[in-house]
Amino acid sequence: QVQLVESGGGLVQPGGSLRLSCVASGSMFSIYIMNWYRQVPGKQRELVAQISRGGAANYAVSVKGRFTISRDNAKNTVYLQMNSLKPEDTAVYYCNRPQDNSWGQGTQVTVSS
Repeated sequence: QVQLVESGGGLVQPGGSLRLSCVASGSMFSIYIMNWYRQVPGKQRELVAQISRGGAANYAVSVKGRFTISRDNAKNTVYLQMNSLKPEDTAVYYCNRPQDNSWGQGTQVTVSS
């Protein structure tokens, strides 16, 4: 079972930026689709962004134009650059590898003045 470890969350003011990282254990990272999800207490987990093994990206409508997903296969790492953050972006953000339903422990992002 792969281990996914997120980092980079924190408290930021509205309009600010954060970059989340997710490091995967194991080999052959480059062949896997990787996702970023987020979850607010009492709500379903929401798919925020997805990146294919070739680097093609898809985004939720709510974050398109503000968030950018990327990957560094040499470092077994997927990133989520979040700009122009809004209070409604506040959530726990999770890294996911859908092929084997692996999840990280999550990292809290709080957008507040």
